[in-house]
Amino acid sequence: MAETRDIKYINKEFGDFKNQLIEYAKNYFPDAYNDFSPSSPGLMFIEMAAYVGDVLSFYQDTQLQETFLQHAKNPSNLYSLAYMMGYKPKVSTPAETTLTVTQNVAATAGFTPNWNQALKVNDSAVVTSNTDGRPTFLTNKPVDFTFSSSFDPTDVKIYSVDENGKPAEFTLTKSVKAFSGTIQSTTETYTTAEKFATINIEDQNIIRVLDIVDSDGKTWTEVPFLGQDTVFNEESNTSTDSNLAPNKLKVKKVPRRFVTRFTSKGVLQIQFGSGISGGNEDSFLPDPFRTDNSITDGTGVGELYKAYDPSNFLFTSTYGLAPTNITLTIRYLTGGGTSANVPSNTINSITTATSTATDTTYQATLAFNNTEAAFGGKDGDSTEELRQNSLRSFAEQQRTVTLQDYAVRALSLPSRFGTIAKVYVTQTTPPNQGNSLLSTNPLAISLYTLAYDNNGNLTSTPYSLKENLKTYLSQFTMIADGVNILDAFVVNIGVKFEIVTLPGAITRDVLLECNRKLKTFFDIRNWSINQPINLSPAYTILDNIKGVQTVESIEVINKVGGNYSEYAYDVKGATKKNVVYPSFDPSIFEVKYPDTDIEGRVTSL
Repeated sequence: MAETRDIKYINKEFGDFKNQLIEYAKNYFPDAYNDFSPSSPGLMFIEMAAYVGDVLSFYQDTQLQETFLQHAKNPSNLYSLAYMMGYKPKVSTPAETTLTVTQNVAATAGFTPNWNQALKVNDSAVVTSNTDGRPTFLTNKPVDFTFSSSFDPTDVKIYSVDENGKPAEFTLTKSVKAFSGTIQSTTETYTTAEKFATINIEDQNIIRVLDIVDSDGKTWTEVPFLGQDTVFNEESNTSTDSNLAPNKLKVKKVPRRFVTRFTSKGVLQIQFGSGISGGNEDSFLPDPFRTDNSITDGTGVGELYKAYDPSNFLFTSTYGLAPTNITLTIRYLTGGGTSANVPSNTINSITTATSTATDTTYQATLAFNNTEAAFGGKDGDSTEELRQNSLRSFAEQQRTVTLQDYAVRALSLPSRFGTIAKVYVTQTTPPNQGNSLLSTNPLAISLYTLAYDNNGNLTSTPYSLKENLKTYLSQFTMIADGVNILDAFVVNIGVKFEIVTLPGAITRDVLLECNRKLKTFFDIRNWSINQPINLSPAYTILDNIKGVQTVESIEVINKVGGNYSEYAYDVKGATKKNVVYPSFDPSIFEVKYPDTDIEGRVTSL
């Protein structure tokens, strides 16, 4: 019978492998080889085998680590895991604002505006900001000065009078939403059908695909995944109740469809179907067996506790058409980022604005301006934002039930409507901030939010963004749920620290490295509303810096007034055992100017 040999499988490092191999040789080959001196050929082979084992063990651990979202570090793996968990990473988010649009017209003999001179400006007018980088903004709908309603009023004011004091000219004013970005386009030609054909678009700061139209004039529709062959389509309401419901939602079948995803390098991938069509574009027949088997096959009461998604009615086993013998024209949007959060009264340079009128005499008087600052612009997800947003997206499962669900939904607001930077959710009764968006429901959920300004600092969420968020959340909330959207408080802080350096260390270099490490530690992207500041990790970070002998102190101080937040806070009174606790009112600590607000000095023992 063959001899059973003892093999240990728990060793994972070079030294452990080496010692195990030596013990193995001594136990099972005592007479064959017994020279284990450092210069012996036998030890050389043992160390080479241990080296191979150590390398393989390392790569095995690393590859296993990269399969878990919480531990993955490779950007490509993080993006793949995010998509698998239902979260679509953001490469760039556009800023949003409201533009005031004006034009002058002459007065008629009856001293009323000459409406023949009123312009009709097409949508996607391009207006450029005069700030650094000159970001461009696009209007989201036409501007028709000839039309006025409670939803879209045209304001009329006297611009000038004649020698008799009678109106000579009028100024017409309207408002329109605009978002930052530049429209780009590319084409792709297909002669033969290719299953799941993919187009890669390499450009800077791609926000999203605007539309895809083929050479036959057919529009291709973006869907979450190719197995979904129907979408909810917005159509104009022409019935008598259009004043209350200007648009209708209809279910539309879309055999021509595509999905998009971003790579970790910002490349936009567009993928089409396999060539199998679902049939008539206008017909739709839901399949009740696609809800949940527990509802139709009577497999037992316990099955009724499974998740039930009504949208399952819309799914089929087809994957859409593959483009064949056509040329696709793809329009997409680039730009966005925090640099697009420009101040008020800076978006006023008309780049492109196509307009028509019966009498174009006053066409040159057309002007745009943003009376409010642009908001919501944000750079791509950081590694930690990607990780946390993916986990939250997976947890909320297309519904808002728990407080965490509401937080996820708020952070998942489509970028074309703005971006929520921070959110905190509670069910406590909120204070009245003079906000008309407060719910009358005493059990309403309270969402405390913050946005980013032009410099990437935190600011109060503008009312327009709050409106967008409330409308967006209404799609996912329970019928009886109420939602309050309020402002969280920003407490600006500074950090002072003292260290003792090792003999011979270059003080300047050590201080610079300490400042750099603390900047990363206090980066606002890593902090949440109502999160206390635990200074113990900061002490550890500084202690581990080369050249630091000891950390004497780290002090957090309040920065208030001037360019800082108006909210004062007793940081010293809120600090216990190296932990700075936030107030009872939802708030967040922010180092607004890390280059100047983080100060360090070297002291002597």
